[in-house]
Amino acid sequence: MSRPQRLLRLCASLHDQNSAQLQVKINNFLQEESGSKCVFLVPILAESEEVLVQVIMEKILPQEMRFPMSTSVLGMAITSSPITLTDLPEEKVSELSHLLGFDPESYLSVCIRHPESQSASLIVCLVNFPPTSQPDKLIDIAENCCLTLLGIILNTMSYEREKRLKMQCQSLLTVAKNLFTHLDNINELLREIMMEAQKLTNAERCSLFLLDHEHHQLVANVFDGYPTKGENEPLQEIRIAENQGIAGHVAMTGELLNIKDAYSHPLFYKGMDETTGFVTRNILCIPIKDEKRVVGVAQLCNKINGMQFTSSDEEIAVAFSIFCGISIMHSLMYKKVQDAQSRSKLSNELMMYHMKVSADELSRLAEAMVPSLDENFSSYYYVPRDIPVDNTPSIVLAMFEDLGLSQRWRIGQEVLAKFVLLVKRGYRDPPYHNWMHAFTVTHFAFLLLKNLKVVEQGHISELEALALIVSCLCHDLDHRGTTNSFQLTSNSVLAGLYSSEGSVMERHHLSQTMCILNTEGCNILQNLNEKEYEKVLELIREIILATDLAQHLRIVAKYCDLVSAGFDKTNETHRKLLLTLMMTCCDLSDQTKKWPVTKRIAVLVYQEFFSQGDLEKAMGNRPIEMMDREKACIPTLQLQFLDDIVLPTYNVLCSLFDEAKPLLEILKFNCACWKKALEIYTSRWPQGGASINILEDESLEKEVMDSLECDF
Repeated sequence: MSRPQRLLRLCASLHDQNSAQLQVKINNFLQEESGSKCVFLVPILAESEEVLVQVIMEKILPQEMRFPMSTSVLGMAITSSPITLTDLPEEKVSELSHLLGFDPESYLSVCIRHPESQSASLIVCLVNFPPTSQPDKLIDIAENCCLTLLGIILNTMSYEREKRLKMQCQSLLTVAKNLFTHLDNINELLREIMMEAQKLTNAERCSLFLLDHEHHQLVANVFDGYPTKGENEPLQEIRIAENQGIAGHVAMTGELLNIKDAYSHPLFYKGMDETTGFVTRNILCIPIKDEKRVVGVAQLCNKINGMQFTSSDEEIAVAFSIFCGISIMHSLMYKKVQDAQSRSKLSNELMMYHMKVSADELSRLAEAMVPSLDENFSSYYYVPRDIPVDNTPSIVLAMFEDLGLSQRWRIGQEVLAKFVLLVKRGYRDPPYHNWMHAFTVTHFAFLLLKNLKVVEQGHISELEALALIVSCLCHDLDHRGTTNSFQLTSNSVLAGLYSSEGSVMERHHLSQTMCILNTEGCNILQNLNEKEYEKVLELIREIILATDLAQHLRIVAKYCDLVSAGFDKTNETHRKLLLTLMMTCCDLSDQTKKWPVTKRIAVLVYQEFFSQGDLEKAMGNRPIEMMDREKACIPTLQLQFLDDIVLPTYNVLCSLFDEAKPLLEILKFNCACWKKALEIYTSRWPQGGASINILEDESLEKEVMDSLECDF
């Protein structure tokens, strides 16, 4: 059978709609005709300036390979066809060997051009043909075969491209469905967008920025398709200037940017790669728009199965970005509506719960003489809970007066009186987290300022002292007697507002603080200058958020570093750490009182805990041990609390200030009391249970105190 007949038979067999299978048949034909041991075809992708290898002989590659037309060994034939082994420099021979997996003994590549447009369309590569073969004859075989079959090859590849586009369109419909099911959670929506973007474009990495038009910044909560937070950590926003880098350029211009070589681009910042060890090769950055403007930027890095992102990737990305823009816009709008509903519900709830301060009550406090504080009031052993609750507002005014805060910051008595009365009203009446707790915490801050002389010695400033006292007064405003975890598991209004930021209750306490300060006639900070005002609000925010025990545990190592490095009065970070440490000590200060007082307060704490445990049981959940009245062993839990939280915190304080060491002695004695209480509890209830009853038993106190020698 002649070669034309064999070629016609090959043409008749090329009914495959798969370019890889088609190439296998053509390779076999060329192998037989040329006597070559290895043959492969290299389609030319003009739009992306790449050459493509899908099949070598009969082996269909598990992942196609793409190489740049201008620099690869295969692309050399486009400008200088034919290319033989002797035409290749040494480094190109090595490149060819790496591609083939063996060292070629002979090589010929021929560029096949379209007969009408004369554009380079295909490269034919013949490897290890017989030494007696004539190059001209081999070229003739390659050209005759491939020119005859070029239309079939191009049409098959075009069919595959159209099929791929159809699948992409179907994928986009699926994407649209997936995106619109996440409108109620913006972070989940952004994660879904990133995952779909990676799938559609075969990108190795991706990130997404939303444009904060008010602050002219790009904000990211999602990188590589995952939220920017550590395990059990609240989301941490990453913010950059809206005109910074590649993402900033796209945000400002609203135009897509396809970067083939990231390191050569003037807008690319290499520092991140140097820090992480990741190597960015190419980037496709697309703007995400709503009907009027850019709302975000998606940045895709490193095409997985190609040298760079193609025009097809650009098309699918642009189409995808339209769905993203619509879904993000509606998600943000939905979040605003949700927040507005939650705030409205919360405001109604607060209005129903809290009453306004009466004019008579305000005038009595504002016009009364501020009482003097006796010497015992400044003692660590003083028990502020012994003060009648009706007298506590005037004592707060006296503390402001004694510390010089009223004079230094020009706080009028009427303004301070209204502020204190509204704060007092702002506390609900759970057993422990009520106004008396806030009052005792504030009293302990007074003790620290008086006894440690931190202002006089320059450890903190007068402004920081003001922030500490205000934070202590307000740190548990509108506490519901339940923990952050309960707010989350019960899907409360507060959880809906603050769960994405973490520290749900603490953020609510802070919000209530701002509400009271913004109430007419209550702003005790009104006479501060602008810089002081901004600073004190920032400090109040940090101090109140530091009362979240989870936050305390995250930064406890920093406290230890503060001790080992030595406190530096000029270091702002050190000063903020000291303020949050003092706040935590104030919040735990009930543990520093005489054991009978501490025991009485423990009853209040566990009454509150057990009430939450009862609610959790009613919800069908299993409370943790300390919330379960049937399982909690209070002496054991108190000892754990002292050992794990209280003693380490006060150890840091005493390491910084010798004047605080009496507090440590009290805590150590209280530990001994709780150990003795545990012995008594174990002897009375060997099977466990009923531990709150033993605390309410007056004989327990006498038995514990009689067994221990005590100077307190």
